[in-house]
Amino acid sequence: MKRILATLAALFLTLPVMGAELGADGLHKADWMRDTFKDLREDLAEANAEGKRLVLFFEQRGCTYCAKMHKEVFPDPRITKMLEEDYFVVQLNLHGDIEVIDFDGEALPEKAMARKWGILFTPTIMFLPEEVEDDKSAVQAAVAAMPGAFSASTTFDLFKWVHEKRYELDNGEDFQRYHARMIQERSNGKSD
Repeated sequence: MKRILATLAALFLTLPVMGAELGADGLHKADWMRDTFKDLREDLAEANAEGKRLVLFFEQRGCTYCAKMHKEVFPDPRITKMLEEDYFVVQLNLHGDIEVIDFDGEALPEKAMARKWGILFTPTIMFLPEEVEDDKSAVQAAVAAMPGAFSASTTFDLFKWVHEKRYELDNGEDFQRYHARMIQERSNGKSD
């Protein structure tokens, strides 16, 4: 009986996580990701029309940290809900060849755009404002970026901080202070 349970447990652990299956490009695919033409002005307009924030996810084939995020962080119900309801997610491949049209009009393959924007790590999540000036690139316009994999609570707090536009507030509470306050509130039972 123990062998059967051990075998079933091993099979369960190797199954792909719902919504985080690998696509033909080797990147994780989730229901909340959008398949677009990667014209960022069009993506921003569509996000705005839906009342959502545009966010860019850079990933790459074989990225263990991307897998960690898709298996352990994004399935957190608080994060999944926020991704589905509040964000318009466009996935980009760090080594990809699909053309991306930046806000400044420059069209480059994903890998060249990643170099232009200085993307070094995967995953990197870049949050965009609702309006971007014509002469700015996505990286110049971004209100926040998350390079690397973080815990569910850190990820949730950053998505919430951006969604609430706390970066615009003049109260001196940058993300690090906000996150520390949220950790304290959660430990006291006062927050999400």
